[in-house]
Amino acid sequence: MSDRLDVAGQALERTLCNHCLGRLFAKVSTGLANEQRGAVVRFVSPRRQAVPEPAACQVCGGLFSEVGKFTELVVRSSSTFEHANFLVGTKIDADIREAEEQLWADSGASESEPIKGEMNRQIGKAVEAATGKPVEFRNPEAVFLVDTMFDTVVANIAPLFVYGRYRKFSRELPQTRWPCRECRGKGCPRCGGRGKMYENSVQDMVGPALLRHAEGEEEYFHGMGREDIDALMLGNGRPFVVEVRRPRRRSLDLAAIQEEINSTAGNLVEVEGLRPSTREEVRAIKSASAPKTYRVSVRFQADFDHRKLNDIVRVLAENPISQHTPNRVAHRRARLERVRKVRNIEVGNVDGREVVFVVEADSGTYIKELMHGDEGRTRPSIAEIVGVPCDVTELDVIWIGDEGA
Repeated sequence: MSDRLDVAGQALERTLCNHCLGRLFAKVSTGLANEQRGAVVRFVSPRRQAVPEPAACQVCGGLFSEVGKFTELVVRSSSTFEHANFLVGTKIDADIREAEEQLWADSGASESEPIKGEMNRQIGKAVEAATGKPVEFRNPEAVFLVDTMFDTVVANIAPLFVYGRYRKFSRELPQTRWPCRECRGKGCPRCGGRGKMYENSVQDMVGPALLRHAEGEEEYFHGMGREDIDALMLGNGRPFVVEVRRPRRRSLDLAAIQEEINSTAGNLVEVEGLRPSTREEVRAIKSASAPKTYRVSVRFQADFDHRKLNDIVRVLAENPISQHTPNRVAHRRARLERVRKVRNIEVGNVDGREVVFVVEADSGTYIKELMHGDEGRTRPSIAEIVGVPCDVTELDVIWIGDEGA
């Protein structure tokens, strides 16, 4: 108790407003605002009649009298973005922070709250009252940073995330945009001035619609893996999340947007299950390792004994698959060895040299290389087991085994 009286005595030697005085004892009790604590300190001090609250404060310089102005700036800034909750942050002038730290050192205060914390709270409460929207500390949809020296506000708007699943019916359509390797998106003769290697992508058919309706600035496409450009994505579809940066609107009619996407995609892409998502779900999708089921059409380069097809099921069931980075992706991926497991394989239609396989395999399995072996980089392979080289003529993803699918 005597220590606190000493702190109070030292503080009252200075010209301090009730906010700055009370903040020295912010951790002493709950239920009081710092301004109220300051008034109490003056009242209980033996010298209380000689130390009324001054008109100016040598620490904050009257900053708390400007809370109304800062509140108005935040409310004005917030009106251009739809948001259900918010958080306020402040940038305090260095001179004020230095004066406060010197006060702590001189008075021996150890139970203080920085001015930044109180200013954030004061403006936050005022904005709550003005807008009817609550402060949210964990996942705010908007963060307003007030520069108290220059009277400016920067609005940091949380991205909008939308989950869905897509099916792809074209063998000439990548999942995401491929910037031209020659011009890096600027446009050149190689890409026909488009700035990208392919005219369209799944992203191009899905992302812009959400971007437009959300009135955002840019969009990103996050998929649970990706299929080859020449592979179809069928069955239950591939999960994805579209991220829209700085959206002005968050309340979207996702059912109507889904219908719009499907009606304008020209039977190349179909989406379903659009719903609100989160950044955490993006992380989960990017790190997921769901098994996938493929339908693979193969043409062997010579006639072969069809009875050898029976060996495929046995050999692949009993052996892990060793896959070194394929030649076709070695220019963009590290040269590593992957060990994967074929969970199930069935021999479908057989017509001479033409065979259809249905394969369920671990996430990340190179299915084309499982068929032809990639010059020995994948072992065992279908071609190795049968004893005849083969080529993949068609590849379809027909099921993704993620949870809830």
